[in-house]
Amino acid sequence: MVESIAHKSRQPVRARGLGIPFDGCTGPDNAITDVPGVEVGYKTLVAGSGPLAIGAGPVRTGVTVIHPRSKTRPFEPVQAGRFAFNGNGEMTGLLWVDEAGELMGPIAITNTHSVGMAHHGLIRWLTGHPDFDPDRNLWMLPVVGETCDAYLNDINGLHLTEAHVLDACNQAATGSLEEGNVGGGTGMICYEFKGGTGTASRRLELDGRQYTVGLLVQANFGTRADLSIRGVPVGRHLVENGLWKSAQGSIIAVAATDAPVSAIQLQRIARRVALGVARTGTRGEDGSGDIFLAIGTAEPRDSTPPLPQCALDPVFLATVDATEEAIINALVGATTLCGRDDHTVHAINHERLREVMRQYRRLVE
Repeated sequence: MVESIAHKSRQPVRARGLGIPFDGCTGPDNAITDVPGVEVGYKTLVAGSGPLAIGAGPVRTGVTVIHPRSKTRPFEPVQAGRFAFNGNGEMTGLLWVDEAGELMGPIAITNTHSVGMAHHGLIRWLTGHPDFDPDRNLWMLPVVGETCDAYLNDINGLHLTEAHVLDACNQAATGSLEEGNVGGGTGMICYEFKGGTGTASRRLELDGRQYTVGLLVQANFGTRADLSIRGVPVGRHLVENGLWKSAQGSIIAVAATDAPVSAIQLQRIARRVALGVARTGTRGEDGSGDIFLAIGTAEPRDSTPPLPQCALDPVFLATVDATEEAIINALVGATTLCGRDDHTVHAINHERLREVMRQYRRLVE
């Protein structure tokens, strides 16, 4: 079993590194971890090859864990809001998010049939935490999202274990992140290219104070012909190695910000994630589960009142911009992967992508 951790030991090419022009100012790592306190951990599972044998593999899956307030403060809630652009998918804990406008503990993203184990693993991690109090923390409702990796992975083999979830929780850290075939994104496909995990961030200034919006996506959606990158119809040019005639899969996105926003405002922010997804070309097909969560990490003791509604436009724009770039980063960061039954999903070719962007005069040389 080949496993990987979340954080880069090298500097792979990202979308900006190819010369693709994006709007806005990023944080230092152009990642959701630019939001103070947010930590991300992965567990990536790759094993076996050849014909599918349920329970034996091949395995191409994993789990991504996001700590809103770091590993050290899981029992301090954060404000939260959500939006389901298309509900053909699952994210647990959303009824309480709707009811209370907050969530507590880590967030996990995995494959469709491992939601239960990820939920179980988060509970195990929380109950084993030094700050766990069985009287105060009588019940917990972890948030776990999913997309389907059945084309490449033995999804019915249920290969994700409690130990894998615990590892992802414990290995989480700040800083730059691996993208593409990592964590929950390991077996995912985007616009019929290899997709997976992507991240980006934007900095903004409001009333003389600096804030950050960060996005992490698990991109597993779209039809090749619809792929648009910064307005260029890339999918109509890069037609090789297509997979299917109709769209498959879903996208899960988590937005985080340290701006002082309320739960209702986070619902509004979560809706804007859909606009960033739409910029990349998708129509939000019936079979796609497009579920978006927004969290606000401003400190509970911070007396700063929520932003007035009329001041949210820069936060909305930052969310749209970061979502778009996170998806393209997932495509650029992924590598070609062969999985069950020798199904092969090719990564987007960087040089061919640059050629198409250059043709439309949308490349920064």
